[in-house]
Amino acid sequence: MKLTKNLYIPLILLAVVIAVFSNFGSISDVIKHLTFTEINVSNSGYIISMASFDQTFFIDNQWWRLISPILLHFSFAHLAFNCLWIYILGEKIERVDSKIIFMLLVIISSICSNFLQYYWTGSTYFGGLSGVIYGLLGYCMILEMESENERYELPPALYMFMIVWLLLGFFEVLDMFGFGKVANFAHLGGLVSGMMFGMMYKYYKKIS
Repeated sequence: MKLTKNLYIPLILLAVVIAVFSNFGSISDVIKHLTFTEINVSNSGYIISMASFDQTFFIDNQWWRLISPILLHFSFAHLAFNCLWIYILGEKIERVDSKIIFMLLVIISSICSNFLQYYWTGSTYFGGLSGVIYGLLGYCMILEMESENERYELPPALYMFMIVWLLLGFFEVLDMFGFGKVANFAHLGGLVSGMMFGMMYKYYKKIS
């Protein structure tokens, strides 16, 4: 059975649908099923409790939550920016490598970015595809190293911008300029996991 023509398209559509039905994260009855651990929200919109990691994954067996936060977006700009990059990078990776590689990258970078954000901050109220985007960019950066041509036709300045943006987030410069709270550890987790996957893929190609 063949996979759907482009896997990045259903991913984008799913993120859009959830953004609409959750009113960009403002409807708690929707987002509580997608956050990293389950949350309880008061009538005034404040988080009053959240389930523990052990309760979520080892007692309730809600393993989808390792991935589901990537589908949450909290503004139109947040959604549009992320979907645009998923479209650009997804098309290139699926065309040059394969749909399976893209799917594996999404799964691995989702789990790593979500877990790292939760582990380092203790917060479960985060979301977005940006961790996955960092994973895709990290993968592309590794594969383009030592390449005789521009494998994905991405400008080197993009990778530099990616690193600078990550650093600006950690130093809270983005927050100062009105970009809001940024899931910095999700970005870092996505980047590192994407780079590691790229290294393993390069090694596999050499020995196969």
